[in-house]
Amino acid sequence: MKFLVIAQDLRISGTSEGIVSRSFIAKLRIAYPKSVIDVLYLKHHPSEDRLDLLPVNSIEIHLLKLKIPFHIYWFNKLYWRLFHTSLSQEYVHNQYAYFIKNKNTDTYDHIFVRSSGLDFEIILALEKTKILEKAIINFHDPYPVFWNTGSNKDITNLELFKFKKMLKIVKEAKVCMSPAKLLSQDMAHLYGSTKEFYVLPHQYSESVFDFSDRIKKDEKSDKIIISYHGAIQFSRNVDILLDAYSELIEEDIAIKEKTEFILRLRGSHNKRLIEKYKIHTTIKILDELNFSQSSYEQMTNGSILILLEDCSTHSNILVGKAPFLASLQKPVLSISPNRSELQEIIKDKKYIAKYYDKHEIKVKLYELIKDRLQSKEKLHPFGDYFSDENFKIMLDKILNCSTVV
Repeated sequence: MKFLVIAQDLRISGTSEGIVSRSFIAKLRIAYPKSVIDVLYLKHHPSEDRLDLLPVNSIEIHLLKLKIPFHIYWFNKLYWRLFHTSLSQEYVHNQYAYFIKNKNTDTYDHIFVRSSGLDFEIILALEKTKILEKAIINFHDPYPVFWNTGSNKDITNLELFKFKKMLKIVKEAKVCMSPAKLLSQDMAHLYGSTKEFYVLPHQYSESVFDFSDRIKKDEKSDKIIISYHGAIQFSRNVDILLDAYSELIEEDIAIKEKTEFILRLRGSHNKRLIEKYKIHTTIKILDELNFSQSSYEQMTNGSILILLEDCSTHSNILVGKAPFLASLQKPVLSISPNRSELQEIIKDKKYIAKYYDKHEIKVKLYELIKDRLQSKEKLHPFGDYFSDENFKIMLDKILNCSTVV
């Protein structure tokens, strides 16, 4: 079998999409060890990607120049008003489409298209390309972005213009999929699709990352370390979790003496959180690390790992770090809404707490701390959901699907 993967982000650190796209390629090789896997990598900024670690037959790399030319920028102001078509957006999409159209795809059995970020440029570039009849398109997040429950984007005419374009692409693509069951259901409904939106969860494979810069610590804390690494965005609420922990350490001196809560955060909340919780010496709010250092810190020092979902009415995405945390075989606490992808995956409810219920968070966290003080055994909160075997089962279903309703 012959695969082509068209990717927008294969970075080894900085984004969850780079991590899961690299891992997808690794798991594709495990599932089909004798297949041909080629990669067309269309990136829009220089980066250190360590592409030599990817188990592929060939990789073609292009660094795109997406800055809008001056004449297009100004002419677009008039053109948009007259024809309701954005020349600026078309220019960006055409930069991707140029390399896609010029790639000989006739010999490939399947073509995976993996976008990154919130603009989905690489998918929108597929319009009017011949690869759509073979394309397996992955929606890593809801599109359009204003439809995401945690988004603060407005519905603009430009967004509606891109949405109409995406409607055509979804209709003509061989397969559409997402990493979450709930997202696939919602997307199929939104686009009125007569074809099933399939599910292929995010993956994690250590084999495609370089961990040579890990700084090994001589001393390992004997305390129970509650650990959260990540961004505070899309209505993720870390305050209620820290409030619950604050009450625990105020009420139980043993919890205060035997635990620490370490947060490695990306975003604008660090100063505010440091000020709010400065009276608690066991709460440590630190700057983010690169993926190599972050993964090592969670592997060696993390005792209880925190997952924060979008704390809106529902969260239909799969948090990108979930498969990595699953690989550590440690207890997790997922702070989730009632309708949540992690609620679907994590069967033992001791690992799930509702984002709006401080008492429940407090009780669940206390029980996990108590359990961890007694035992350091390996745990499997996600079951076999992220296993190689389950990946192949779900992938085979996609590859063997029919486009006929």
